[in-house]
Amino acid sequence: MATVHEPTVVGVSSFNAAEDAAALRAAMKGFGTDEDAIIEILTSRSNAQRQAISKAFTHEYGRDLIDDLKSELGGHFEDVIVALMLPPAEYLCKELHHCMEGMGTDENLKLMKHYITVPLAEHMCSETSGDFRRLLTLIVTGARDEEAGVDAARAAEAAQQLYDAGEGKWGTDEEIFNKILAHESFGQLRAIFEEYKNISGRTIEQAIKAEISGELADALSAIVECVENSAAWFAQRLRGSMQGMGTDDRSLIRIIVSRSERDLGAIKREYEALYNKTLSSEVRVLECVENAAAWFASRLRSAMQGGGTEDKTLIRIIVNRSEIDLAAIKREYESLYDKTLQSDVAGETSGDYRKALIALLGPA
Repeated sequence: MATVHEPTVVGVSSFNAAEDAAALRAAMKGFGTDEDAIIEILTSRSNAQRQAISKAFTHEYGRDLIDDLKSELGGHFEDVIVALMLPPAEYLCKELHHCMEGMGTDENLKLMKHYITVPLAEHMCSETSGDFRRLLTLIVTGARDEEAGVDAARAAEAAQQLYDAGEGKWGTDEEIFNKILAHESFGQLRAIFEEYKNISGRTIEQAIKAEISGELADALSAIVECVENSAAWFAQRLRGSMQGMGTDDRSLIRIIVSRSERDLGAIKREYEALYNKTLSSEVRVLECVENAAAWFASRLRSAMQGGGTEDKTLIRIIVNRSEIDLAAIKREYESLYDKTLQSDVAGETSGDYRKALIALLGPA
C-alpha cells in the first residue's frame, strides 16, 4: 500500500493572520472565553497558518498567544489547542521527552518520531538498551529518503540479506534487520517485503516473530505494520488508547493532532473498517471539531461528576454559551445522558446560585 496523503486539516485559502489574531484576542478578552471561536479558527488552519497567527498576535498585542490560551482554557481542551499551536517538530520532541521522563519508556511513541536531534539520540541511549537501543539510534541518526524511487534489484538483494541473517542461518543477525528496516524508504521496504515472501515463503512479520523477541521484535513489527498500512497502525493505536481502565488522552491528542495534516482521513476510514464504528463517535477530542455542542455538553457532565462540582466550569460554559449555542448544548446533553441539563444543575447547586444558572438555562 502506497503512502496515503489524506489530511482532515488543509488550512483556508482566504487566510489573514492579523484578522485571525484579532478574533482570538477578542475571544479571550473580557469576562469569559469564547471557546467556540477558538475552536473554529485553530482547527481549520494549517500549522503553518497557526504559526503566522502566533507571530501576528505577538506583533499586534505584545503577548504570547500560547500563554494567553493556557490562561483561558483548561483540561484536555487546553492540551489539544496547545498541541495545535506548537510547530510539529517541537510538539513531537516534547512528547518524546515526556515519554522518557516518566515511569518506563513508550516504545510506540519513539517509533513515530520523524524530527530528530543528536541530543535526542543521547537521551534515548540512557533510556533503552541492547539491540532495541541500536535500532532507535539508527532511526534517529539516519534518514529515510522517501523521495527515492524503488530499486527492484536492490530490494531482492536486501531481502536475501534478511533471509540469510535470520531464517537462513543458526541464530539471528539482528544488526542486518536493524540496518535495513531503519534506513530504507517505505516504498523500498514494501518491495523488499514482497521479495522476502518470494524467497522464504513466509511474510517478514512471520520471520520477525520466529527469529527475534522482546522489545526489538515489537519495534521491528511496528515498522513493518506502518510500512504496509500506516493508517491501520494508527487506527489500532487510537483504539488501544480508548480501551481498558480510562482513556490515554495524551496518545489520542498526539495522534489526532500530528496526523491531521497528513493522513487522518485515511485513519478514520481504517478505524471504521476495523471496528465497525466511526472514530468520531468514540473520540471525545474530535467532538470539539465536529460537534461543539456535544463537546460542551460532555464538559458540563464531567463538571458535575465525581467528588464535588467544578463550579468554575459550570459558570464559564453556561454564561459564555448563553447567547451563542446553549440551546443546542441542552439538546445534546439530554440526548447523551437521558436527563435534562437543568435537572442535573439543580441537583448539584443550591440557593441563589442555582436560581441564576437555571434562569440562564431557560425552560427544559
